[in-house]
Amino acid sequence: MATVELTADNFDEVVARGGTVLVDFWASWCGPCRQFAPVFEAASEKHPDVVFAKLDTEAQPQVAAVFEIRSIPTVMVVRDGQLLYAQPGALPAAALDDLITQAKALDMDEVRAQAAAAEAAQQK
Repeated sequence: MATVELTADNFDEVVARGGTVLVDFWASWCGPCRQFAPVFEAASEKHPDVVFAKLDTEAQPQVAAVFEIRSIPTVMVVRDGQLLYAQPGALPAAALDDLITQAKALDMDEVRAQAAAAEAAQQK
């Protein structure tokens, strides 16, 4: 499956579709980003039920700023609108596959309940 190019205009639409979305924050000048790109692309072929999206931090600095991207590549996983993971660093293929498998296996009702409880605790 081809990756989706994210911009400020389509970011919310792509991430809000539901399901699992992996975002690769990258830039063309970044060596580790270029090394990670084939790993990300191969994972997109292996997991056709996941949306794989790339956001060029140079072309879309406002979106990168919203997510406080300070180091690239950064991989972000969103499932059903819930941010599950966001860490800088290029992942090896096996680690990326494991991350995807874990995200798919999560009980999202439990994740939403935990997020709601954490938010309620912060407001006290």
